[in-house]
Amino acid sequence: MSSFEIQRKRLVEALISAGYLKNPRVIKALLSVPRELFVPEELREYAYIDSPLPIGYRQTISAVHMVAIMTEELNPEPGDVVLEIGTGSGYQAAVLAEIVAKQDPLRRGHVYTIERIPELAEFAKNNITRAGYSQYVTVLVGDGTLGYPEKAPFNKIIVTAAAPTIPPPLIDQLAEGGRLVIPVGDLYIQRLLIVEKKEGKLHKKWGIECVFVPLIGEYGWR
Repeated sequence: MSSFEIQRKRLVEALISAGYLKNPRVIKALLSVPRELFVPEELREYAYIDSPLPIGYRQTISAVHMVAIMTEELNPEPGDVVLEIGTGSGYQAAVLAEIVAKQDPLRRGHVYTIERIPELAEFAKNNITRAGYSQYVTVLVGDGTLGYPEKAPFNKIIVTAAAPTIPPPLIDQLAEGGRLVIPVGDLYIQRLLIVEKKEGKLHKKWGIECVFVPLIGEYGWR
């Protein structure tokens, strides 16, 4: 095993021990996706410190425990079509692609991910390609608060930026039986909101407190 693989395994084991990781699919994904390929080259030695890291343009790659928590709350399954708002470096999209498209070749889902900063979208595309997930992930540039109606409805929607409320287009684009995970609050602190759509109605529950960069767009922060 390489040094990065050893560090990855140790971090995942620590997250399991701390109770952040329970879902076998999510555990396998975090063991499989090389986070070191999704951080700036000068920060690769810190890839498996469980902390957010800067990726430029005042954006960050989330701490691994937060990726674990959000992915477990989202509960992606093989074959799901997923929408992610806030691509960043592409790491979360790769973790989702590992679960919905790569773990079960008979049920190939797909991840559509929207980034508002063109340079970050290009960074993410290159990272996703290097890591071997380009055929399972489509990176788009645009206002994520509008969703992606061309490929709706989505089985799962995840938002990796802080919203003042749930953008209405995302509710509209969530499939029946689907699940949405989004940090909701003010610009300083938020809580995860987990939403399920059942028989056309939304069932909501609150998760942990968290801090994310703001969701910018028509239905986000201006």
